[in-house]
Amino acid sequence: MQTLLIETIGIIAGTLGVLAWVPQLREVWVEKLHEGISLPTFWLVSTALVLWLIYGILIGSISIIFANVAALTCILSLIVGVIRLRKAESQDGADTGS
Repeated sequence: MQTLLIETIGIIAGTLGVLAWVPQLREVWVEKLHEGISLPTFWLVSTALVLWLIYGILIGSISIIFANVAALTCILSLIVGVIRLRKAESQDGADTGS
């Protein structure tokens, strides 16, 4: 019973942590804004999430696995979105001779 309570708390915390990325995802994918986003920081966060995911797998914690897979999906989606926007922006600049 106590393990279920602990995992439930972890899943709630993980869900809230993932929901925190939704405004940033909206900025990149809907608003097409990428200014101020540091890709090296996001790569570092991704690395930390992968390590937490491995840790969660090793200890068999569903909440840690869930939270880190979900957060990693958000972060990687942000990275892909920012790279696409910056590539398109640089190509537009090259096409116009700027």
